[in-house]
Amino acid sequence: MSKKPDVLTDPLRNRGTAFTYQQREKLALIGRLPAAVETLDEQAARAYTQINSFETDLEKYDYLNALHNRNEVLYYRVILDHLAEMLPIIYDPVVGDAIENWSHDYRQSRAVYLSVDRPQDVRPSFETLGFGPDDIDLIVVTDAQEILGIGDWGVNGSEISVGKLAVYTAAAGIDPARVLAVHLDVGTDNETLLNSPAYLGNRHARVSGDRYDDLVDLYLETVADLFPHALLHFEDFGPANARRILEKNRGKYRIFNDDNQGTGAIVMASVFSGLKVTKQSFAEQRLVVFGAGTAGTGMADQIAAAMVREGLSLADARSRVWLVDINGLVTDDMADLPNYQAPYARPVAEVAGWARTIDGKIDLLTVVKKAKPTILIGTSTAHNAFTRDVVEALCAGVERPILLPLSNPTERIEIMPVDAIAWSKGNALVATGIPVDPVPFEGVDYVIGEANNALLYPGLGLGTIVSGATQVTDGMLLAAAEAVAGQVDPSARGASLLPPVDNLRASSATVAVAVAKQAIAEGVATKPVANLVQAVEDAMWQPVYRDGDA
Repeated sequence: MSKKPDVLTDPLRNRGTAFTYQQREKLALIGRLPAAVETLDEQAARAYTQINSFETDLEKYDYLNALHNRNEVLYYRVILDHLAEMLPIIYDPVVGDAIENWSHDYRQSRAVYLSVDRPQDVRPSFETLGFGPDDIDLIVVTDAQEILGIGDWGVNGSEISVGKLAVYTAAAGIDPARVLAVHLDVGTDNETLLNSPAYLGNRHARVSGDRYDDLVDLYLETVADLFPHALLHFEDFGPANARRILEKNRGKYRIFNDDNQGTGAIVMASVFSGLKVTKQSFAEQRLVVFGAGTAGTGMADQIAAAMVREGLSLADARSRVWLVDINGLVTDDMADLPNYQAPYARPVAEVAGWARTIDGKIDLLTVVKKAKPTILIGTSTAHNAFTRDVVEALCAGVERPILLPLSNPTERIEIMPVDAIAWSKGNALVATGIPVDPVPFEGVDYVIGEANNALLYPGLGLGTIVSGATQVTDGMLLAAAEAVAGQVDPSARGASLLPPVDNLRASSATVAVAVAKQAIAEGVATKPVANLVQAVEDAMWQPVYRDGDA
C-alpha cells in the first residue's frame, strides 16, 4: 500500500473535503476522500455544529486543537466567524484547564522544546526546522512559571505559546506559516507534576541563577541570529525573571513581554478613555495598585511615565503611586523588596499615623481613604477584595474614579461589575479582565469594557512586523494604547471604556497602523512603506484556500 500523501498531514496545505477532483488527481488523493467536494463555508458550518455538540469548553478546546493540527485555514475561518465566542476557548481561560491536563492528554505538539540540561541542542532545534533568515516574523516563548494565575506548570505550559500565536493570527492576521512557539524547559517546582508518571518535562526542580540566565541568553542569541527580523515575545515568565529579562534585553533585541508591557498598555487605553470623561490629565492622577507583582507594577510604570510626559518629575510621578500587596502597603522599611516595587515604596515616616491591622499591615481600605486615588487597579487575584467599604471610600475621594478589577477568571476578580456600579451609584468608570454582560442601573445599561490584551498585542505585533521596527519602544506601546482608546466614545453615561472584541481584525489593523507610524517617527523602522494602511492590509493573512497552496 502506498504511503499516505504528505498534503493530508500538512495543516497549512490540507483542504480535506474541499479539494476538487482536479486537485485530487494532481496530488494523488484519488480514493482518499469522500465523494463530496465542499466549499470552505460548508466545512466551517459543519465544524461549528460539531463544536456546539460538546458539553464543556475543554472538549471544545480539544476539538479545535485537533482541527488546528489538521487544517489551519478551516481552524482560523471558524474562529474568525465566531471570534468573541472562540477567543476564551482557544486561549484564556480554557487553555489553563488544558495545560493542567496536557501531559496526561498528550497527542502531539507544535512547540520547539529547549532543555536547560541540553544547551547544545538549542541551535540544532531551530536549524532543523528548515526556515531561512527571512522566513519567521514572530516567536512566542514561555518557561511557564506563572501561567494565567494558576502558577508553575512546567512543560505543560507550552500550550501558552501555541495559544498566543493563534490569537495573533486570528486577531491580526500574522501568517501562521511564519511563526514559532518555543518552550524553555527549566524544570518545575510543581510537586504534582514531578510525581506524575505522565509528566513529559524535565523531572527536577526549577533551575535558577546562572544556568537559567545562560539558557535565556543562548535562546535570544540563537533566534536573533537565525531569524533576525522576528519579534521575540515573552509570555508567562515568573515576575522577577520577566521584568529582569525585558530590562536587560529590550535595547538589544526586538523583544516584547505581554505580561508587563501589553497589560500595562491596555490599562493605559482604559485610562485614556476614562480621562476623556473626567476631563483630567495624567499629571493629576493618583494611582493605587492592589496586587503589586510585575504586571501591576508594570501598569504603574506606564502611568507614571505618562505623568512624566505631562511635566512631572519622575520622583513626583512615583509619589502619586501606592502599591498594595499581600503584606499591605509597600513601604521602604520592608525587607527584601523586589527591585520593581522599590521605586514606589512609601517612606515609613509618611504613614506613621495610618491605621494598621492586628498583624501590622496597612490594608487596602486605609490606603484608599488616605490616598484618595483617582484610579484603582486590581491585579491581585483576590476575589471580592474590593468591598463595598472600599468602593464607597473610593467614591468619597473622587467623583468619577477609574476602577479596573483586572484579575481573571471570574472566581478571582476583585469585584463584580454589578456591585461596582451599584456601590458607586454608577459613578465608577469600570473595565474588567473578564467578559461580562452590560449592567443595568437606574435606567442605564452600563457596558463594561474588557481589558483584554488581545485588543492590543496582535496589532502591536503586526505594526512592528510591517514597519520592520528594530525595537518595541515605549512610544509604540503608547501609540497602541491610544489607538485602542480612540475606537470608542466613552462620554455617554454607561458607555464602554474599550472597544468590543467582536471586530478584532479591524481593531488590530487600526492599532498596527498607529504602531508602524510611531516606529517610523522614532526612527526604528527599517522597511520603507508608501501607504501604511495598505501595507497593513496586505500583510494580514486571510483564512482562505489559495490556488497556489494546493
